[in-house]
Amino acid sequence: MVLGDNGVTHKVEPDSKSGKVQVRRAALASAIGTTIEWYDFFLYNTAAALVFPHLFFPASSAYAGAMQSFATYAVGFAARPVGAAIFGHWGDRIGRKATLIVTLLLMGISSGIVGMLPGTSAIGFAAPLLLVLLRLIQGIAIGGEWSGSVLLAMEWGDQKKRGLLGSFAQIGVPVGLVLGTGGMTLLSATLSPAAFDSWGWRIPFLLSLVLVAVGLVIRLKILETPMFAKLIENRQTARTPVLDAIRHHWREILLSAGVRFSEQMPFYLFTSYVLVYVVSRHEFSKTFVLNAVLVGAACELALIPFFSALSDRVGRKRVYLAGAVFTGVIAFPYFTILAHGNHALVFVAVVVSFIPHALQYGPQAALIGESFPTHLRYGGAGLGYQLASVFAGGPAPLLATWLLHTTGTPYSISGYIILSAVVTIVCVIFLRDRSKADIDDVTVYQR
Repeated sequence: MVLGDNGVTHKVEPDSKSGKVQVRRAALASAIGTTIEWYDFFLYNTAAALVFPHLFFPASSAYAGAMQSFATYAVGFAARPVGAAIFGHWGDRIGRKATLIVTLLLMGISSGIVGMLPGTSAIGFAAPLLLVLLRLIQGIAIGGEWSGSVLLAMEWGDQKKRGLLGSFAQIGVPVGLVLGTGGMTLLSATLSPAAFDSWGWRIPFLLSLVLVAVGLVIRLKILETPMFAKLIENRQTARTPVLDAIRHHWREILLSAGVRFSEQMPFYLFTSYVLVYVVSRHEFSKTFVLNAVLVGAACELALIPFFSALSDRVGRKRVYLAGAVFTGVIAFPYFTILAHGNHALVFVAVVVSFIPHALQYGPQAALIGESFPTHLRYGGAGLGYQLASVFAGGPAPLLATWLLHTTGTPYSISGYIILSAVVTIVCVIFLRDRSKADIDDVTVYQR
């Protein structure tokens, strides 16, 4: 059963011709929607490293400006669990489709406004305040986006391929990174530094408004997932889904947050903090580092579906644990190369750092989504996924900047990465593997 645009449920089998069309549309809507959302999010990350310190915090030293810029960056992560709770409630009450349309609009419009925001020299203290407010809105939108996009693809189609289907939402991260970083790379390479810092960086933000229009058209054409439509028909939706998820599945929420530590925290060091560290230490060009990140993201685009499909065959936990161990293993070699390597070695190190992330991020959607029953899945999975943002992803560049400044050695950051890997390994071990379970059967979650 699926829920149509007129609010009436009707039967659409995923294996039928019309069902296969909906599976393809759901996968496409999932991938394109998250691509647009992460394109916007990564634009901010790159601008926070390269432009915002002197544009919004011009009176600060280089160290203080970087800390203040990354603090506004962290604000978006702190807002993500709030977005997960708000949109998780409605996603489990009225459906995945309607909720995802709202998150898409919020993200795109706020990013477009960032592209038009004057600097501190023009409007004074109001500029950084407005920047923080827009970052909060971005974080709330992203907080509600992820679980809905994952479920849109995962609750359609062959349930033996949930890992692969769920990865369509994950693909949005490297594609968004390629588009966002690629846009910044192109502009920084073709414009003078003064022109780029003045107005060039704004162009990719303004393009968000065009991308949102495209994503909106695609999402309006999809139907509600069969699993959720069945809940609507049987009147089995929860009245307070987020509270129920916290009450009955708090363990899964905390473990889901924990499994993300070695995936999320190092990723934002490898894609955002690396821009500051390499440019300041070696005086390599911004374009060189952006190109390395761009190539790494392009490689991950192929690796995510590969490792996700592998998790359908051998189990999520095995693939995920391999990624966590890999992350810990490269922590010290990575910063050794960044500190002492030449152009070629640094480029290779940046690209290779995307491999352990793909090992985890690919099967992660299904691993977390499978941990919650259908009527609580949007809120439960969203809370688990986004809770890690407060403790792992958000503070990462800020803490890395502080660690390097305090200790004087990048190896303190390596120790930070290894700690995240240990947290993840422990949480993965304790999280139940439901790779082969029927996630539409509520009794699976009562064992």
